[in-house]
Amino acid sequence: MSNTVFAHLTMDVVIDLTESAIGRRCTNLCRPLNSYINRVYEVETENGDMVVTKFFRPGRWSRDAIQNELEFVFDLREADVPVILPFGDDPANALHEADGMIYTVYPKKGGRVCDEPSDDEWKQLGRLIGRMHQVGVAGSADHRIRMHPNESTEQHLTHIMESGEVDLQCEEPYEGAADRILDIIIPLFEDVPELRIHGDLHPQNIIHRPGESFYLIDFDDMVRGPAVQDIWMLMPGRVPDCARELQLFLSGYETFREFDYQQLRLVEPLRAMRFIHYTSWCVHQCEDGTITRLAADWGTAAYWKQETEALETQLIEIQDSLN
Repeated sequence: MSNTVFAHLTMDVVIDLTESAIGRRCTNLCRPLNSYINRVYEVETENGDMVVTKFFRPGRWSRDAIQNELEFVFDLREADVPVILPFGDDPANALHEADGMIYTVYPKKGGRVCDEPSDDEWKQLGRLIGRMHQVGVAGSADHRIRMHPNESTEQHLTHIMESGEVDLQCEEPYEGAADRILDIIIPLFEDVPELRIHGDLHPQNIIHRPGESFYLIDFDDMVRGPAVQDIWMLMPGRVPDCARELQLFLSGYETFREFDYQQLRLVEPLRAMRFIHYTSWCVHQCEDGTITRLAADWGTAAYWKQETEALETQLIEIQDSLN
């Protein structure tokens, strides 16, 4: 995919498409927002309200997969889980298409990131994620990725190794380290229940609005996977180092849904999977021509040596966590 995929999205086009989607006139105020994958713009309507228009990167998700994302978000709102809905009465009406590009428009909702939750906030976060998973297990998302090392991670690794981006002298060590990890972790995921999850639930994807509760945002990486994926990324450290925070969180979580504590053994494997996922994402960025967003030494032998060492170190963390 070339770097011209969004070239036609001039400010005039963004404003026109936003007006078409929400049936409301907009001013000339239109500014891009940071987004690594998609293109996102803040647009002002004629009554002074701000909306956010999100254009999905062509080729990343099928329309059915994006529909699965919106279905999950609408299901959550139906269950009174605090999320931000796009304009539209239902998931189908919330999706728009123009020139082969799919987009949605959201009301702008500000809020702060809670980087250091209090004890009560850890419990509140646990209740929130427990409620989300209660909704997630009640529906399906057949067109989304399955977060499993034998599926998603194998695909990511294949993409990396076939891309031509790995330095030749580093190909064997890097792939060997990844394969050793996969050999260990694939059996750990067998028979683990899967459900619709956020998939990328780091603290920046939860905002707190004054006088309201926490809100879940950015379901772009929604997947089918284990519940613990939506927990470990919120923790301030590895499981042995944040036992208190984890206990507070899970006490809130289990108000709504029982947690299988055996899933904690998947945390370090999931961390390794995220390493490989991120590297695959970097390869996509390079293929898309957006290499300015990559590390300065991207593609060099030093870069791939560092990535290999990170996998080898994580392999030790996985082994230690299982002992």
